[in-house]
Amino acid sequence: MRNSYLLAILSGLLLALAWPTYGIPILAFIGFVPLLLAEKHIRESSYKRKGGKVFLVSYVTFIIWNSITTWWIWYSTPFGMFFALAVNSLLMAIVFSLYHFVAKRLPAKIHLIFLPAIWMAFEKFHLNWDFSWPWLNLGNVFSEYTTWIQWYEYTGVFGGALWIWIINIGIYKTVVNYKNNGNRSILIKGVARNVLLIAIPIIFSLFLLNSYEEGTKKAQITLLQPNVDPYSQKYDISNIQMAKNLIALAKQDINQNTNYIIAPETALAKGSSIDQFDDSTEKVMLQDYVNQFPNMQFITGVDFYRHYPQKEKPTITANFYGRNGWFDFYNAAVQINKSNTSEKYIKSKLVVGVENFPFKTVLEPLLGDVMLDLGGTVAMRATQEERSVFKSNDNTFSAAPIICYESIYGEFVTGYVKKGANFLSIITNDAWWDDTQGHKQHLSYARLRAIETRKSVARSANTGISAFINEKGEITKTLAFNSKGCLSGEITVNNKETIYVKYGDYIARIAVLFTVMILLYAIARKKKV
Repeated sequence: MRNSYLLAILSGLLLALAWPTYGIPILAFIGFVPLLLAEKHIRESSYKRKGGKVFLVSYVTFIIWNSITTWWIWYSTPFGMFFALAVNSLLMAIVFSLYHFVAKRLPAKIHLIFLPAIWMAFEKFHLNWDFSWPWLNLGNVFSEYTTWIQWYEYTGVFGGALWIWIINIGIYKTVVNYKNNGNRSILIKGVARNVLLIAIPIIFSLFLLNSYEEGTKKAQITLLQPNVDPYSQKYDISNIQMAKNLIALAKQDINQNTNYIIAPETALAKGSSIDQFDDSTEKVMLQDYVNQFPNMQFITGVDFYRHYPQKEKPTITANFYGRNGWFDFYNAAVQINKSNTSEKYIKSKLVVGVENFPFKTVLEPLLGDVMLDLGGTVAMRATQEERSVFKSNDNTFSAAPIICYESIYGEFVTGYVKKGANFLSIITNDAWWDDTQGHKQHLSYARLRAIETRKSVARSANTGISAFINEKGEITKTLAFNSKGCLSGEITVNNKETIYVKYGDYIARIAVLFTVMILLYAIARKKKV
């Protein structure tokens, strides 16, 4: 068993060292091989309780991978970090244990299909349930090497996950065959075959990169980076003062041709009534400034609430505050232009434990205020079911108002494009994680959304990194982390829909089908002798 644990540690380190933004993604192609060898050794041994041993060995791999890549959650909430690391590793270990269960009952030609299928099914599930945490979904590993994955416009990140599993399984089979036969030609041919399987998608990607033509229409955009500390300053600044600050910041680098000014998530952080915002002083100030320019839009994040005076609970997300009645709270984006009515979008993918209480109706009676005691928010936030887009005054431009965490959900982002967005506007506040890999990875993942949708990205981050990303996923301009200022640039826009935009996570849905079919077959079949 000691060798099995050493193999598990090696897998954990390989996967962690592959991860952006510091990693070498080619290591992901061999990251699971040591763990697969450990599982095979345990499965074919005379050990008792093999399932438990596989679970423990795989948990070692996944806790190492999770810890090295996402330890920075500590800066936001120490308990949240320990919870995320423990639970995500647990889920991954359960998935791998299910593979072990199937491998004991079915031949290799079937169980080695089941493994990538159940892993991708797990990743798809992890995108959609209350404890959603897709940060380590395998296809994200190539976010810094966009020249390799231009074909994500056809497959999304699940194409990357499938690619990783095909190579890992191919190398694993090569190693097993070599150990069984001792024939060096088997090893050489196997390695050559897998190198070719790595090279072909990269060559195709380079072809797409060199032949791709970006949109011809262009938008002039200024990104604001106020650099306000959310722990000590952000929520003490009035919305009126913040509106003044944003205008002063914008004045540094705009002109009569500027189409958009974009400010970060919850830039206006003092709660505003969503129903009365258009009459607020801060909105009038921002609109008066915008009206000085021929075709300017101002997008900013706002912390909204809606008050319900009645005694009965008005919505499933409403929060009760005694004599003050019921309230819904919203993390929202608004667009202010020449219209007296601002356009609004409410954040729909919420951060677990920070913005929502998972399975609240079940867990709250059991746990009470544990989320508050352990670093969560005071209130459950409401969401918006459908995506919205913000159109410019002349309908030339249509922005996807993506808020923070939403930008790591590929198929979710396609919903904006289907609504007509011709560029992606990401507003975020990554200051919670300090100057760690957290905010760097978050920016890096936005490059994947650009390729999947073939839309340029304009990203405004409170403390950085604000950036422009072109339709090929290349970062063209940035404003450094922990600096105050504005960043102006030109992006291209287009109205086309990629294959991925049209069909979304179709690879994952096929994987779910394969998972169910093979798992049912394994359950029905007796264990192999």
